[in-house]
This record gives sequence, C-alpha cells and structure tokens, in this order.
Amino acid sequence: MQRRVLDYLLVTLKGMAMGAADVVPGVSGGTIAFISGIYEELIESIDNLSLKVFKIWKKEGFAKAWKSINGTFLLALFSGIAISILSLAKLIKWLLHNEPILLWSFFFGLVLASILYVAKQIQKWNLAILLAVLITSVISYYITLAEPFASPDSYLYLLFCGFIAIIAMILPGVSGAFILLILGAYQTAIDTINNLVEGLTTGNMDVFKDAFIKFALLGIGAVLGLKVFSKALNWMFKHKKNLTLAILTGFMVGSLNKIWPWKEVLKTRINSKGEVVTLLDKSILPSSYNGNSQILMALILIVVGFATILILEYLGRERTKA
Repeated sequence: MQRRVLDYLLVTLKGMAMGAADVVPGVSGGTIAFISGIYEELIESIDNLSLKVFKIWKKEGFAKAWKSINGTFLLALFSGIAISILSLAKLIKWLLHNEPILLWSFFFGLVLASILYVAKQIQKWNLAILLAVLITSVISYYITLAEPFASPDSYLYLLFCGFIAIIAMILPGVSGAFILLILGAYQTAIDTINNLVEGLTTGNMDVFKDAFIKFALLGIGAVLGLKVFSKALNWMFKHKKNLTLAILTGFMVGSLNKIWPWKEVLKTRINSKGEVVTLLDKSILPSSYNGNSQILMALILIVVGFATILILEYLGRERTKA
C-alpha cells in the first residue's frame, strides 16, 4: 500500500488513540485498530515479523527487508502508541493516588459497555456459547478474589505480565491494561513508565535504571507474547469467532469485581520504594465505604465511561456504512 507522509501521520494519530486505549483498563487498543480500519494490516504486519526478515536483508538489502514487514507503517503506529502511553501515565498515576473511586467508576463504565460491545458480536447463541460465558465468568471472578501469586515488582512476574497483556494488541475486545489490572501489575506498570520519564528528565540514573529494567522486561514479554499469540488468536477469531467472543465476554463479566470502585483493604505489602500498598481487597457497597463514597460523581462517571464505548461503536458502524 502506497502512503504519503500525511497518511503515515494519520497512522501515528491512530496509534496515539490505541495507546490511550491501552493505558485505560476497559478499552482495547485492538478495538481502536478495528474501528479505525488498520486491524487486518496490523495483524498481517505482525505475522511478517520473523527471522526471515534477516535473510531478506542479507540477500536483497535493508530497504527490501523493511518493506517486507511494512516497517514504516509499524514505526508510525508504535510511535503514536508510545507517545500516548508516556504522556498519559502521569495523569493516571495521580488519579490512582488522589481520586481512586472516580477513576475506577469511569473504568467500570468502560468495561460494562465493552461487555455489551463484545457480546453483541456473537452471531449465534446456543448452549455451548452460554456455558462458555458462564464458566469463564466464574473462573474470572475467582481470579479477582485471589491474592496475587507474585509481587508485581518481581522481574520474572513482569515478564509474564507483558507476555499476557499483549493480547490486547491482537484481539478486539480485550484491554491490555485491564489484564495488567487483573494480574495486579497495573499500578506497577504505570509507575514504571513515570519513573522512566522522571529518571531521564532529571538525570537520576538510579531511578532510570530500575525503571528501564522493568520496562524492558514488560517489553520483552510483550514481544514474545506477540509472536506466540498472534497466529493462534487470529486463527480463533477467524474460525471460532463465536466461541472466542463468548470466552472474552465471560472473562470481562467476572472481572467486573476487580474494578468495582468501592473497596475494603484486607492486606497490604511494602513495595520496592518502602511504601505501603494494597495487596488484597474486597468489593463493598458504597454505604459501607469508610470515607466519602462520592456516589453521585461516581455514578456520573460510570455513565460517561459507558457512553464512551457507545460512541466508539457508533463511529465503527458509520465507518462500515461509508
């Protein structure tokens, strides 16, 4: 596909939208790619990333190898994704510390609407589909009740989280940030990005080194996951679409417990900075919350989050009609 500079700028803007979506638990970068019309090209370009590229480079030169993987497209797209993630991480971190109820309320609305968005794509409902939704809902719910099986600061665990979370880039309907949230590594990932930028801008090499190692491990896990998941998930989406969507729907339904805005802390831990952070909590009613439940603003933000997905869905329908 021949593109001009302005076309690649548009790809970068689409990447920025994907990056913004991937920072927010509930909106999938894959969904944005699907809506904006670059999903199939993205999947195909990822599939072309292999060791064969080096053979082409050796025999026919770098330009031919770069073209074989649609390199300029991927560079423009991932540049946009990186810009969004780096710029939004600080805001998300501030909200997590200062307005957690309002932030999780917005996320709750996003995920609630995302469930309907994914479920609506199931073309044929039968007993197998209903069982898939039910079973994955129960499994997902009990996962949210479990104590994290490793510290989010563990290097090996971060590698694993990056490996799993990249699923968001492959399949519409699943948010990578949402998966990190379920795995208990979302805040660690946000802090890592902020510390990376802070260490670089202030010249604090200790902060930068620690953040860079964590960021690199998440990235390496993501690259490995990208190659492992891309072909399998793409095949499932094309050949077992209804079952795949049912599994995604159930996973998201059960996971609503994790992002319920009102929580009671059951256990805490000391993170790598010596700060006391939540290890395990449980969902409670707003009336039982110890403090200002902010119920009115929370409800408004749930509606706003829900409406955001409806708007994205509407834009996707309009694009299909065009």
